[in-house]
Amino acid sequence: MRYLSTRGAPSNAPHAAAPGFSEILLGGLAPDGGLYLPEYYPQVTTSELERWRELSYADLAFAVLAKFIDDIPPDDLKTLLARTYTPQVYGNGRSDSPASEITPLRWLERPNAASGEGGLALLELSNGPTLAFKDMAMQLLGNLFEYVLAQRREEINILGATSGDTGSSAEYAMRGKAGVRVFMLSPHERMSAFQRAQMYSLHDDNIHNIAVRGMFDDAQDIVKAVANDHAFKARYKIGAVNSINWARVAAQVVYYFKGYFAATSETAGGNAQRVAFAVPSGNFGNICAGHIARMMGLPIGRLVLATNENDVLDEFFATGVYRPRSSAQTHATSSPSMDISKASNFERFVFDLVGRDPAVIRKLWAEVDAGRSFDLSGTPSFARLPEFGFVSGHSTHADRLATIRRAFETWGVMIDTHTADGLKVGSELRSSEMPMVVLETALPAKFEETIVEALGRRPERPPALQGIEDLPQRVEVIDVSVEAVKAIIERELH
Repeated sequence: MRYLSTRGAPSNAPHAAAPGFSEILLGGLAPDGGLYLPEYYPQVTTSELERWRELSYADLAFAVLAKFIDDIPPDDLKTLLARTYTPQVYGNGRSDSPASEITPLRWLERPNAASGEGGLALLELSNGPTLAFKDMAMQLLGNLFEYVLAQRREEINILGATSGDTGSSAEYAMRGKAGVRVFMLSPHERMSAFQRAQMYSLHDDNIHNIAVRGMFDDAQDIVKAVANDHAFKARYKIGAVNSINWARVAAQVVYYFKGYFAATSETAGGNAQRVAFAVPSGNFGNICAGHIARMMGLPIGRLVLATNENDVLDEFFATGVYRPRSSAQTHATSSPSMDISKASNFERFVFDLVGRDPAVIRKLWAEVDAGRSFDLSGTPSFARLPEFGFVSGHSTHADRLATIRRAFETWGVMIDTHTADGLKVGSELRSSEMPMVVLETALPAKFEETIVEALGRRPERPPALQGIEDLPQRVEVIDVSVEAVKAIIERELH
């Protein structure tokens, strides 16, 4: 499998061979500023779906990811996946969830063929080391980085940006990894106290936390600016772990298959039945993985995109207008990991929407990069939107509190604020003909203040994370500045 950039190369540019998986794993952003996607989406047959249904998570990950990775020997890839997806790694969340399943499905309302109800469920994705769904891909990314770097006898310096959970997931996955250093940007005082403590309390020599006086979008823009300084990127071997890295998105495709199998195990129709997934969405990486699973042939009937008050994506799916907001226009909310107004992975979906035409993407993102909007309403591309199965909605702080209360009082389940956004919108857009599976984002312990506001009680947290906010923290606070970040990297690497 070879990979191409969403922005392609202008026709007068020198031709370069399409890179393979290991090359784009280390490179992150494409040299032209675009995002990598496979040259085509490998198709999954009905017989493969039937065979895959009973596989363990690690074996299912191999079946899916082997379609995208052909430059790592199969036995080595199997070993990496078996080492990643274990009950020991994904047994740190709830005591009532079977860690052996890695991503257990919890029915809130079971399907009922007699009444025609499709069912409502949560797919638990937050039992990893940092209690967030980002662990599902990031733990694999850490092992892939270490393996590929060892094969090449190279080192890498990862530069990333986080709105809350990516940072801690990346740092826990990369700490102690040979040949890897992490420089992680985060919005100063914009994350929950728990999220900050998870990151800033790490004192490993290869972990460097940098808090930017701004929003996530400011931090993300810095990462892209450094990646687009090709001389600096090459000199300091800069890589990426944000969902701009294709390996992150590919790894997330796996749990859509696992969730599909779990949701259809008790219902008629088997592999022929469609399933809807509701996904809390900020940077579009999580739901982009669902889009790719659907393009591969997984019978996903609907992809329900749920935003918070930062509803840029919901506005696009409703109107065809993509209107990124400035930092000053971006709301600070009680689901802070979704406080994003420029969704990086959205470019991947629009690339497919416009018929994989890189010239169109270059034109559209020239507007985005200049701080302007673009409008696809009335175009043939936007008319094709229903073909991709997306619907959308948004949630507010009041909705969040009400949904957290509803989940606890009705089903005895405590959910975090982002999952509440997904459950609120997913419940509104349910269809009787298919189960609605809401993708869990994090455990409620990460957002204690809002849980207390909603329920009047503190969420449980794993014993190892008791009192994490009281640990000594190490973080460097800077203004929004590309040069300041470059200076820190240069300082630490000399």
